[in-house]
Amino acid sequence: MNKQTRQGQTKKPAPRSPGRKPHKTAARETCFYEAVAAEGLEFIARRELNARLGQLVTLHRTPESGGEPGVVHFRSTSSLYPLLHLKTVQAIYLIRRYAVPRPRALLGDEHFRALLGDIEQVRAVHPPGAFQTFFISAAGGESAVLKRLKSALAEATGLREGLEEGDLLLRLRRPPGNQTSWEVLIRLSPRPLATRSWRVCNREGALNAAVAHAMTLMTDPMPRDVFLNLGCGSGTLLIERLSAMPARRAIGCDSDPQALACARQNIEAAGCIDAAELYDWDMRRLPLPDASVDALCADLPFGHLVGSHEDNLILYPVVLAEAARVAKPGALFALITHEVRLMQRLLGDTHQWQKVTEQRIALGGLYPHIFVLARSGASIAPGRATIAYSPVR
Repeated sequence: MNKQTRQGQTKKPAPRSPGRKPHKTAARETCFYEAVAAEGLEFIARRELNARLGQLVTLHRTPESGGEPGVVHFRSTSSLYPLLHLKTVQAIYLIRRYAVPRPRALLGDEHFRALLGDIEQVRAVHPPGAFQTFFISAAGGESAVLKRLKSALAEATGLREGLEEGDLLLRLRRPPGNQTSWEVLIRLSPRPLATRSWRVCNREGALNAAVAHAMTLMTDPMPRDVFLNLGCGSGTLLIERLSAMPARRAIGCDSDPQALACARQNIEAAGCIDAAELYDWDMRRLPLPDASVDALCADLPFGHLVGSHEDNLILYPVVLAEAARVAKPGALFALITHEVRLMQRLLGDTHQWQKVTEQRIALGGLYPHIFVLARSGASIAPGRATIAYSPVR
């Protein structure tokens, strides 16, 4: 009922200011997502989600509560844009569950329109032309029903079906523990988020960028840091450290001229050529003063594609000793290696480093460990080593 004035007449609404639209307060729809992380680094991905989205994200179905390893499930009212800037996940998918007994029902008008709406939502956050092809990953991909679905999607979206993984990747599956519904997962980006645009030069055995970013976070980066990347290779750890936080100095060293040339190309493409320093140094003999480095990272030779176990028996103890020489007391050193027993034995024999944590991860069919070490001689500096590390299982 309209409010009446004292004179019994209807009160007119106040005129709007010229050129201004009425404010809308409608809340965003809650959407469900699946973030894929390197198995063993789910806790880092969850931490990044909470840090970036805060109250806009609610985590559920973690590995500790029976969720799938290497996967972080969450729901959020955020737009898609912040999700595209996650640095520690391999890829991220929008999930919609359909209460249908068979995939054929997805061709029905209501469900197909919902599917097209989700696809449009994903395409809308990218420049025109970012998606040229699509691909459906599903069991029975050559069935008559899925062929009809692919044909309908091609006609409705204007995309062509890719022979392999397409720009627009859709996954069709039964929800875990549910045999009466189907889920469609749509990847939010044309390529996995871990496939960085700055990687214009690639080298065999280069570290996965999302794993590298997680490792730099394990050093609790600070703007005042002198950061050192031993054996920098193509520059992945150096670039990811600078993308996480500026540094007073960010130094990468390698004795391979081809690796340094490759790193320089990637650093230029990443736009941080003025912030990074590259040197032709042997990491066993560093031209740096004692106790001059605040944080270190290294992707040590696994002895597979690079080096050998026999070489590592000589290299590892020398590198640990030289890193200890240049590290300030309390400095953090995050390193990844597949030489797990060798590293564990060396750490047991030295008093120069204290092991803060050790985390087993899955990486391309290998299961290396990430070690986070603190330089002995003082307590860890205030503000460092604050990540709630997960124990090795």
